[in-house]
Amino acid sequence: MRGAFGVSVKPPVTPPPTPPVDTSDLVSLTRIGSFERPVLVTAPPGDTRRIFVVEQAGTIRVLRDGELLARPFLDLRDKVKLLSEPGLLSIAFAPDYATSGRFYVFYNSTAGNGDIHISEFRRHPTDPDLADVYTERILLTIVKPWENHNGGMLQFGPDGLLYVSVGDGDSGILNPPGFFAQRRDELLGSVLRIDARAGDPYAVPPDNPFVGVANVRPEVWAYGLRNPWRFWIDHATGSMFVSDAGNERREEIDLVARDQSGLNFGWPCFEGTLPFDSSTACAGAVPPLLDYPRASGSCAVIGGVVVRDARLTALAGRYLYGDFCSGRITAVAVENGRVTSSDDLGLVVPELTSFGVDAAGRVYVMSLRGDVYRLDPRPAP
Repeated sequence: MRGAFGVSVKPPVTPPPTPPVDTSDLVSLTRIGSFERPVLVTAPPGDTRRIFVVEQAGTIRVLRDGELLARPFLDLRDKVKLLSEPGLLSIAFAPDYATSGRFYVFYNSTAGNGDIHISEFRRHPTDPDLADVYTERILLTIVKPWENHNGGMLQFGPDGLLYVSVGDGDSGILNPPGFFAQRRDELLGSVLRIDARAGDPYAVPPDNPFVGVANVRPEVWAYGLRNPWRFWIDHATGSMFVSDAGNERREEIDLVARDQSGLNFGWPCFEGTLPFDSSTACAGAVPPLLDYPRASGSCAVIGGVVVRDARLTALAGRYLYGDFCSGRITAVAVENGRVTSSDDLGLVVPELTSFGVDAAGRVYVMSLRGDVYRLDPRPAP
């Protein structure tokens, strides 16, 4: 059975041919500032004055009304392990942040090989531009077998629950590639779903797909992932898009529809739609929404957000993604679980690291070199 599961081929995902979107007068990139290894841009719900920029070295900076504040919102540099992949990787504000002041961060600690901490902090009681670093409450610690493949995304879903992406923890240095991705008794190689406001230190939602299943961690929401650096939940549809970095041949984006959970995305049996390890069992592996080859300068998929910016009507509802090496940004339309169009926007961001969205729905894209850009309508000639 192990061999049979491992060598079966997931059906290829080929987007149907459709006319391209004319982007010649559609969108442009507006540089809003330069930062130290920016990896995420976000904002608290309803706060249209501020955006928060996560810097991998361990700080979170604030732009208020377009001006960069001199003092960081949060400084964790003494707690964060910074290397090529580890660092401070994400922040998510609680849905009730305006009143509770609670927010959550994902970082690699200085312990071990950069053990992952998912921690809760609170805003300073009298200064909305400052966090109280002494309020840290560690919800979850995940021991890393090696320093890379961390995943690194946090986002609250429309259900008010916290979703967390975790990489498989080792690219093949100490363990075979994908060794942990099918082991559901581990949290590695998975997307997790927890209730950060209940329980001690958190609660597992009773409708998680593996609650009560023997030898399976009930926090797991989806699994069989290699390095899901970024995902995005579209609150308008409830769909989750998970970008999963490939090994050496294919890059993939996976889809979890609103009514789905417990999906196995097939790593390490498959890399994208291609077989990878025939000795591993990946029961019920599902194909990606799309995958693409490492060609034309591509090397690592970077997801990705769904556009809900009222100023960008031509891109409404489209999912954007890019690639770290090529820097090209692509917009895809998805209907009934299939890609119906895919268009290069003609925009390039060198060393593209991530996308983000502010409270007004505006989209941001950033470069590891430091530049952060906002996606704006192209000015009239």
